Amino acid sequence: MSLPAAVKIVEVGPRDGLQNEAVAVSVASRIALIKDLVAAGLKTVEAGSFVSPKWVPQMADTAAVLADLDLGGDVRYPVLVPNLQGLDAAEGAGAKDIAIFAAASESFSRRNINCSIAESLERFRPVAERARKNGLTLRGYVSCVLGCPYEGEIAPSAVARVARALHDLGCAEISLGDTIGTGTPAKAKAMIETVAAQVPMAQLAVHYHDTYGQALANILAALELGIAVIDSSVAGLGGCPYAKGASGNVATEDVVYMLNGMGIATGIDLDRLAEVGRGIVRELGRASASKTAQALSAKIGNN
Repeated sequence: MSLPAAVKIVEVGPRDGLQNEAVAVSVASRIALIKDLVAAGLKTVEAGSFVSPKWVPQMADTAAVLADLDLGGDVRYPVLVPNLQGLDAAEGAGAKDIAIFAAASESFSRRNINCSIAESLERFRPVAERARKNGLTLRGYVSCVLGCPYEGEIAPSAVARVARALHDLGCAEISLGDTIGTGTPAKAKAMIETVAAQVPMAQLAVHYHDTYGQALANILAALELGIAVIDSSVAGLGGCPYAKGASGNVATEDVVYMLNGMGIATGIDLDRLAEVGRGIVRELGRASASKTAQALSAKIGNN
């Protein structure tokens, strides 16, 4: 299959990235980060989650973040919701796009959200039904598609079952997440091909972590199969809580640099994006995880 002419980048830094950072940032900084990402050309930016702040304190006050964004424009600001209570809060804040999440690993599901995969899907059924009824766009996440911290490798058929279940719930887009970043290209291809037998390729996205430095290779493998939606995080925000000291989300700067070199359009200004990344890592007090951002910073320093 030929490569896509254009790719949609789903920027997950302000949610999936920041929620895994040790330093919590203020609501004002989260809003500024999101607006700066949009100014750099991002059209889909995860704005936060309505999970209990007891469990994810970094995402507290997501309603206040949404209140300062233009939710009626052409930029999408999806938020994660775990249950009907979270959906109530998201709708009350004016959210137009919501996301629900399941795992392809039974052990991960039980340890992460304290229920089986089947129970998690049933928990999301009323959320999905009401979201569809109220005209909200629904996205689904599948964790541990290429490996689990407790079970090791995950069978592609297990991923396909969960992805199909989310599709049947009405998810317009399903993001396949290599949560611990252990995947390699051949395994990523096999997994995607198995899932695509159950869910149309056009409705699939990939969400790869870079723990073993394989994220870009795995993204290329996905592109070669026709995937045209990629999740990524500016400056590689976010760690991997299941692999101590390891990197987390693939950096948006690195993905955009690769796509630019392949002639695949993203609509994103790479230099401006790298500047956004430099700003947020300064606030967090750490270095950028993006090789591209590091190279651009060195280039600026040498001029």
